[in-house]
Amino acid sequence: MKLFRRVPLWAVCGVMWWSPQAVQADDGSDLMGAGHWRALVSPFSLHFRYNPKHEYVWAVGMERQRDDQWLAGASYFSNSFGQPSAYLYVGKRHPALFGQPQLFGQWSAGMLYGYRGEFQNKVPLNFNGFSPGALVSLGWQFNHKTSATLHLLGDAGMMVQLAYDFD
Repeated sequence: MKLFRRVPLWAVCGVMWWSPQAVQADDGSDLMGAGHWRALVSPFSLHFRYNPKHEYVWAVGMERQRDDQWLAGASYFSNSFGQPSAYLYVGKRHPALFGQPQLFGQWSAGMLYGYRGEFQNKVPLNFNGFSPGALVSLGWQFNHKTSATLHLLGDAGMMVQLAYDFD
């Protein structure tokens, strides 16, 4: 069981070291495409309903965003019940929402790991800690490098994420 506690951390490390040069299609084109890396930290979340078992939730992650706005990433976090958890995902960013250059929307979908034991029914379709995951988000790009995003966590709550983009 100790191996499973390390899997999310290894997944994050793997995504961080995944370089565009390492991922090539059969025709030699770059599957990752031109783009940039983004470091993520989520220092604050809010639950919509009080539960005395809720604990402090935090997250760190990395994602790669291509110039066509598609992205892929990994996040390692402590879930609402203090369990180590991970989210591997793909998604897309939609910049300049409603004609506002700094406002963006984002969605992602992927695999969630971590809700185990007495908390396994806190996420739908959970099998041995693995379940599908999805996020819908609204964000603000402060400048070329920094942004803040508000992620809707289903009907459970929302999380604030701060990001730094690397060229």
